[in-house]
Amino acid sequence: MKIVLASASERRQELLGRLVEEFTTMISSFDEDTVMFKGNVSKYVEEIALGKANDVMTKIQEPSIIIGADTVVTLENRVLGKPKDKIDACNMLKSLSNKTHQVYTGVVLINTDNKKILKESIVTEVTFSKLTDNDINSYIQSGEYIDKAGAYGIQGKGGIFAKEIRGCYYNVVGLPLNKLNQMIKDIF
Repeated sequence: MKIVLASASERRQELLGRLVEEFTTMISSFDEDTVMFKGNVSKYVEEIALGKANDVMTKIQEPSIIIGADTVVTLENRVLGKPKDKIDACNMLKSLSNKTHQVYTGVVLINTDNKKILKESIVTEVTFSKLTDNDINSYIQSGEYIDKAGAYGIQGKGGIFAKEIRGCYYNVVGLPLNKLNQMIKDIF
């Protein structure tokens, strides 16, 4: 059966390639802003991931397993999505400095053949060291913050900010491999 990743993320594509040999990608046109955060982060990321997977499902004819995912960073139950600009990114990184935050990824799998849907969310705690203004400005200048939840990429230069990680590292990158591997086995 065909596997379709409902994402343009190169990070997610690279990670999924570790689990399955063949898959295709299809960019979802689901508007994430239509999902309102109501205080439950797990449900929030699962709902966005489901929206992405459902959107891609409408564009596919052949039996497929569709994988949708969404990742957000939270600090004190406040969602830090992708920064709007450099100032927003700078403010996010300042707020994460010397604190522990949570990274949630919602993963949804849809089997279009048997109509089975699996939804999961994973949380990983990340503690940042104290960041100086120079640390933050240097990172912002690298451009790596663009299109990253919480304004950082742990798999890149942003990884030097992480003093401690509790939970799945790959969840912070954007696709929890261990959980996804089990979900792929369970979807048939």
